[in-house]
Amino acid sequence: MDAVRVALLREVLAGTEWLGATRRFACVLRGSVVSHGGGLLLVGTPEYEPWHLAAHLVDEAAWSGTPELAPTLVRHDARPSDPPHLSVGPGRLAAARRGETLLVVSPNRAGAPLLEQVHDARRAGATVLSLGPGEGELAAMAHESLAVPEGTDLDLDTVQHLVSAAAGENAVPTPRGRRRFRDRLSRLADQLTAPPPARW
Repeated sequence: MDAVRVALLREVLAGTEWLGATRRFACVLRGSVVSHGGGLLLVGTPEYEPWHLAAHLVDEAAWSGTPELAPTLVRHDARPSDPPHLSVGPGRLAAARRGETLLVVSPNRAGAPLLEQVHDARRAGATVLSLGPGEGELAAMAHESLAVPEGTDLDLDTVQHLVSAAAGENAVPTPRGRRRFRDRLSRLADQLTAPPPARW
């Protein structure tokens, strides 16, 4: 779904709870990864891998100048022979630590093995976000959850489009590399006009 379709979808959803809910969730996601300098792990269930969300977050990371949004897709059936970006298996969840963010996308209630892995990651200090049914152990375990119950106006795939677009558009790019002349000049002016330090 491109930017034009997302804009049209937002027009259709104007006045509903979805726009605010997806933007709030995206703000939490972006805030978590940017404040910790990245480390976004994205995982689904053995039956559902969020490939599409991973691709959109990579695009949004590039377009918004926020590389921290680019996730590592954790796959349940990853093989060493897969390309590097597709070969990260569930063992990566066991290595999750403080400062990392784990986004779990599940169309149904998560199974016991995934719940155990998420619990261990949270206990190790990772921030856990969930996108799915909105009930059950996963939602209760998550620091932030966006519920997409069955039978609602939108399906899980559409909500993922809204979340990824909001995560990228709300980002304020930070200066990287060499600063522009205007930035250096502004900093110099601030230093020259600052009051002298107090002497005691």
